[in-house]
Amino acid sequence: MFDIRLTDVPDETSTWIVPVGSTVPGEVGAEATALAPDAEAGRITVLPRPLRQPSRVLLTGTGAGDETGWRAAGAAAVREAADGEVLQVLVPAGLDPAALRALAEGLWLGGYRYRDGAKPVRSGEVRLQTEEPRRYAESLTLARITARAVWLARDLTNTPSSLKNPEWFAAQVVAEAQSRPGLTVTVRAGAELDRFGGLRAVGGGSVSPPRFVEISWQPAGATTHVVLVGKGITFDTGGISIKPRDGMKLMKKDMGGAAAVTAATLGAADLNLPVRVTALLPLAENAIGAAAFRPGDVITHYDGSTSENTNSDAEGRLVLADALAYSADRLHPDLTITVATLTGANAVALGKRTAALLSPDDELATALAEAGAAAGEQIWRLPLSDDYVELMRSDIADRVNASPGPGVVMAALFLRDFFGDTRWAHFDMSAPSWAEADDRELTKGATGWGARTLLRYLSALDSGQQAGT
Repeated sequence: MFDIRLTDVPDETSTWIVPVGSTVPGEVGAEATALAPDAEAGRITVLPRPLRQPSRVLLTGTGAGDETGWRAAGAAAVREAADGEVLQVLVPAGLDPAALRALAEGLWLGGYRYRDGAKPVRSGEVRLQTEEPRRYAESLTLARITARAVWLARDLTNTPSSLKNPEWFAAQVVAEAQSRPGLTVTVRAGAELDRFGGLRAVGGGSVSPPRFVEISWQPAGATTHVVLVGKGITFDTGGISIKPRDGMKLMKKDMGGAAAVTAATLGAADLNLPVRVTALLPLAENAIGAAAFRPGDVITHYDGSTSENTNSDAEGRLVLADALAYSADRLHPDLTITVATLTGANAVALGKRTAALLSPDDELATALAEAGAAAGEQIWRLPLSDDYVELMRSDIADRVNASPGPGVVMAALFLRDFFGDTRWAHFDMSAPSWAEADDRELTKGATGWGARTLLRYLSALDSGQQAGT
């Protein structure tokens, strides 16, 4: 990550970023007032100043001045800058520390580039110039840890599936965890997966065998245990129920849920949160091969219950079911949250920027929605209607994995059988996991959706500010 730091020393040799409404002394202030841009969040007006210092000023809109506006302003400013350019943001006097955190998040997230992509990682330095640097030190730390988590989630998701198979993904998690004291990682494979019937079925058609990864952050004195379960399909052909080309081309992102819960758990360790967090990653490649599972097969899950496979492209819920049953049997958490690129119906219902949230727990759903709003990730709660349960009936198993009805809701109803007695919530974030173009703090490609929301929620559990605990 490129460097962002606080300073109380003005530097006229750098490029100045001046938020609309800031009080700027001297001739720069007069010019900025005369050419003030529209206050829309992220709108940039470039003020060239040849043969003078500073030689370039970026006037930046912050919209309503809330966290969303400051996040957008930071992202727009960093995109306007060239690699290696030193930026100095003139922080308005008395700015809320939450706004500065959002500004820094926007700078880092808007400046993200996939590290193995065609362009090198962005270089340069950003200085946040303020008369009160100590006031904002914690905000900058929170922004740095959050952005680091999101960058990791984006890197994992953007990695081509020619590199990213279950073994590779597990190795990345182990390597990341080694640098964080207090984190442990267990990777299960082969015969250790005998009870994980859904995971073995989905991964059976691939030359890259499945893995089941458990990441544990268990600080001393923790009184709340949160289990995060992320769908980890490293590529999804649809299996025998094969996808068309257009439906398959982005399926390297089908492990975005696993990337998000990994990033959030590592972030909890970086923040030293006194909350026990366990991330479960069922990792598989849904491929076509001689051993691929078939429509009509009956799968026996970790808890001994059975599912009739009626569509091998509804594989995500099968691997999540095993992970949830394992959690209920072995971990007994206080609450469980699933994050998954689960259905195309997410985009049909809510568009490309909003994740679906389903939970029978009003307090927990409200708390997660509040965390998402603070983090800048859009969430909309959908109902869990028992009217559709009949549609999952099977003549030869406890349920079918794919049935008619509203796709997002049907998937959540399927998963409901496996949560056990824990309080739970489920995110379907298939649509907002990917951006087709740069958009505020999102960059083209993987968005890392969910890492920010989960970190905000876990941090609020620590502070006691969040309902639903």
